[in-house]
Amino acid sequence: MAPNDSKKRKRKTELSNTSSVDTSKPTAVFTPGEGRKYTLSVALPGSILANAQSHDLKTNLAGQIARALAVFCVDEIVIFEDGQSDTTQSHNSSHLKHDSENGSYNGLSDPNYFLMHLLSYLETPPHLRTHLFPLHPDLRTAGTLPSLDMPHHLRAHEWCQYREGVTVEPSTINDPNLSEDQGKKKKRRKPETDLPSSLSTEVFAGLKQSVSISTPIAPKTRVTLKFSSASAAFTDSAGLSAEAVSPSAPREEAGYYWGYSTRPASSLSSVFTESPFEGGYDLTVGTSERGASLSSLTAPATEEPLFPDFKHILIVFGGISGLEAAVKADKELTSMGVTEPEKLFDRWVNLCPGQGSRTIRTEEALWLGLMGLRNVVLKYGVK
Repeated sequence: MAPNDSKKRKRKTELSNTSSVDTSKPTAVFTPGEGRKYTLSVALPGSILANAQSHDLKTNLAGQIARALAVFCVDEIVIFEDGQSDTTQSHNSSHLKHDSENGSYNGLSDPNYFLMHLLSYLETPPHLRTHLFPLHPDLRTAGTLPSLDMPHHLRAHEWCQYREGVTVEPSTINDPNLSEDQGKKKKRRKPETDLPSSLSTEVFAGLKQSVSISTPIAPKTRVTLKFSSASAAFTDSAGLSAEAVSPSAPREEAGYYWGYSTRPASSLSSVFTESPFEGGYDLTVGTSERGASLSSLTAPATEEPLFPDFKHILIVFGGISGLEAAVKADKELTSMGVTEPEKLFDRWVNLCPGQGSRTIRTEEALWLGLMGLRNVVLKYGVK
């Protein structure tokens, strides 16, 4: 045996003895703790899609944003109009004309809706997407984006006390081998607005068994389910029963991160005034290169807390022209004499002082801001 061969075998033996960590599968699995009351919201303008010159680039940009929202457990994303959306290029883009037939493609004509459409699609558990999202030009390459793999994106063999589902007509899931379209052929199709005739509703939740809830809900409605048992309840029985709960229940009751909701806003001021939370946002953070250094706001320089405790925090990012442009385009703010965006926020921060590039793109600022404020969110959020 050659000396080199014995050395190679020795090295392999040493590696096998010392390496006991299995890196073939991800180990950073989200682990729920105690219930969480506070929420984290992010707002940004859809006009940032102007930086992307093709459909694929626009789709990838949406994917980058969705990944950041998922990684940092953002609960709400608001897409607002900042008056900077350029729709004139739609008349000069021949490579996307086939997508604009019947005005269905929104990547050029309505970037706010396009971004919301993709973010909503990516947040939805994969097993529900075919039920809730019909074929659409906006989504034609969404399948190429990286998975968000959030806690509510459960596989068929995984058990959780909470689960997302979609209401269906009974004939659709009586036979597990029967597709939805085939099931409808056996029964007269009801209008989508009709409520089930019985007091119970059947739900498709990506499981082998059918699931029923006692609440009558119209078909093709997304619902959050709660099962009676937190431990695995897979059986050979015909079905499972559950109750429909608020989408915030997994977060508030068990501490799960349960995805983000999407909300449109017609202006920057609407981001604040149309908040879905009672009392609105009690801590707001605006981002700008003209703001105070983030490190100066998070360093323990004084005994007083640099951030107050909050229930609902909102972090707002500007577009290509910054939040200043959004203020100028907001008729409500200009009528009130508001000209400086920093007056709208409790904190006005610079996420990257001394930046080497002339500009920081919004999708880059999103990662910088959520990472920089991570400890603030975890420390000052009211549990």
